[in-house]
Amino acid sequence: MAKTKKEKVIDLKAEKISEEQLQKVRETVGQINKTQIEIGANEVRKHELLHNVAGFREILANLQDEFEKQYGTYDVNIHDGTINYPKENGEANKKD
Repeated sequence: MAKTKKEKVIDLKAEKISEEQLQKVRETVGQINKTQIEIGANEVRKHELLHNVAGFREILANLQDEFEKQYGTYDVNIHDGTINYPKENGEANKKD
């Protein structure tokens, strides 16, 4: 029996993507990274704003306590400063 010579198979698969494709991938990954950094910065700002809201709520609670002691109620119209006294026996407590 004669030996048959095996032919060498050449792999024609590409080894690299094109420079243009590589540049597009790099730009896209860069935009993703930039966006993620912006999201992080926004989350930090959100956290700071939430702390501000908590501080303002504490100030409001203190003002309400002050109004309750001084006027007997903290129910105040924030547009014109009118005190909304609680109704007693079906009628509002009116000052003359």
